Amino acid sequence: MVGYDPEAKCVSTAEAAAAGSASGFVTRVLVSPLDVIKIRFQLQIEQLSSKSPGAKYHGILQAVQCIFQEEGFRAFWKGHVPAQFLSVGYGAVQFMAFESLTKLVHNVTSYNARNSFVHFVCGGLAACTATVAVQPVDTLRTRFAAQGEPKIYRNLHHAVVTMYQTEGPRTFYRGLTPTIIAIFPYAGLQFSFYNILQQFSEWVIPAEGKKGGNVKNLVCGSCAGVISKTLTYPFDLFKKRLQVGGFEHARVAFGQVRMYRGLLDCVRQIMREEGPGGFFKGLSPSLLKAAVSTGLIFFWYELFCSLLCALKSPDSTVRKVG
Repeated sequence: MVGYDPEAKCVSTAEAAAAGSASGFVTRVLVSPLDVIKIRFQLQIEQLSSKSPGAKYHGILQAVQCIFQEEGFRAFWKGHVPAQFLSVGYGAVQFMAFESLTKLVHNVTSYNARNSFVHFVCGGLAACTATVAVQPVDTLRTRFAAQGEPKIYRNLHHAVVTMYQTEGPRTFYRGLTPTIIAIFPYAGLQFSFYNILQQFSEWVIPAEGKKGGNVKNLVCGSCAGVISKTLTYPFDLFKKRLQVGGFEHARVAFGQVRMYRGLLDCVRQIMREEGPGGFFKGLSPSLLKAAVSTGLIFFWYELFCSLLCALKSPDSTVRKVG
């Protein structure tokens, strides 16, 4: 299972980072289209309905058709290069930090490293560390996914230079405050619920029926992703709105644009103009993405850890998966 296990001393900190990077890379390739749709929904001021005047996107299927017709198939992977840097870097730092923190808790406190509360705290702290490390790349990813045609940024280098010269270095950390506020409980709940669901499945499924460990990891991860995303979703929306600040000229073709002075101003404007429902724009593709991505992240991470253990010593006990 994910996290330090004194009975299965197999994966080192460096190997946890490698497994986290690999799982992030594979998962990003598969979920990028959902991420692009989610970001487009989050940035739309108008209601996500065909009855709303000026609304560009009405639903998932309509958005897929619209993006495909106007921008082509490759548009679903807009911002994929910075997104891959984000996924690989985030996965490495997050899982490396999580394994290290759970090991530290086991060695210096009386708490059990397999405790769900320990996983909540360590998962939140690990995610905060990873977020600060990759926030500039996340901002670049959002800008690329948000821009339409013609493109404002030709490539990653052009985007970095342009943003730095026109908006300054602080622009790469736009939206960091709501991200940190949201990521601790979001990631903490992910790791905590994944641990709870794994323990529950071990209790429900008899020993002779535990051959489908990889499928169980996928299901437990997906459920953990949906629960945690639902509970923390508004902060993800605030982050996306703040990240495109100063980028309004590239959003004109998508409908209305807004400028926010900060997190509280963003909350006030959304509440006033879009109502409570505005805090959950893009929730459907976001939940779909959370179910797929979180399930795959844990699935691939556990699988890569097992493979690394097997490669290190064919005769050693492979790290218990699930």
